[in-house]
Amino acid sequence: MERHIHVLIAQQSSQGSIWPTIGMFALLFGLMYLLFIRPQSKRRREAEQMQRQIGAGDKIVTIGGLYGTVVSTDDESATLEISPGVNARYARQAIARVIERVSQPEEHADEVDQPTDAPASPIEESKKAS
Repeated sequence: MERHIHVLIAQQSSQGSIWPTIGMFALLFGLMYLLFIRPQSKRRREAEQMQRQIGAGDKIVTIGGLYGTVVSTDDESATLEISPGVNARYARQAIARVIERVSQPEEHADEVDQPTDAPASPIEESKKAS
């Protein structure tokens, strides 16, 4: 009889609700998303934006560590001057970062080209008055 009671207790304890287990998996997935997936997606978007905005004159570094100056670009590649007179063509995805931006980003190019009536700085205003 005592043995039969132990078996019944074991069966009852193994038939618990599945909701705590599902909740733990949901919590684990939420943490994985916040700690890994979301930051990686943000870095990827920023890299794609940087690669779209490169233009002639920008000094860049490739993912292989090669320093160069952008001579020209097209939809898929950028031609770099890696040494005076030496040009090489690289995929835009191979550009790791921009060291010095000379070209204007496409989004703000229209704003920069339009003259403004306001002086750029007090120093320039004093130079004009002299």
